[in-house]
Amino acid sequence: MSDDGDLWESIEHLQDWLARTQPERPPQETLLLRMLKLSEEVGEVAEAVIGATGQNPRKGVSHTWDDVRAELCDVVITAAVALRTLSPDAREVFTTHLKRVTARSQAPVPAAPAPGPAGDGVLGGGAG
Repeated sequence: MSDDGDLWESIEHLQDWLARTQPERPPQETLLLRMLKLSEEVGEVAEAVIGATGQNPRKGVSHTWDDVRAELCDVVITAAVALRTLSPDAREVFTTHLKRVTARSQAPVPAAPAPGPAGDGVLGGGAG
């Protein structure tokens, strides 16, 4: 792992570390477990937000917004490791996808359609 903090070098290091330290499993099972780990991390974000806002009356304010930020970072790292588990060329896959998403965000936004008759659904456009 380089000292310059290259994301994908770090992800490669984590991928190698996991491969060395976890029990031997069939590749399909390893991939599925990496995907499940992502769900676990997203749940930890939710827990931290609930804790930072004091929404659980039994626990009160149990987390900080720094905890939320750290959990979001864990989601990004876990997603990148899962992508690397699925694709040896994860850096290129991610970069290509990010360019497409960025290009979409720069496209002109179409004008909103005129509202339809009352009661035609949240998204409009007729029966649902």
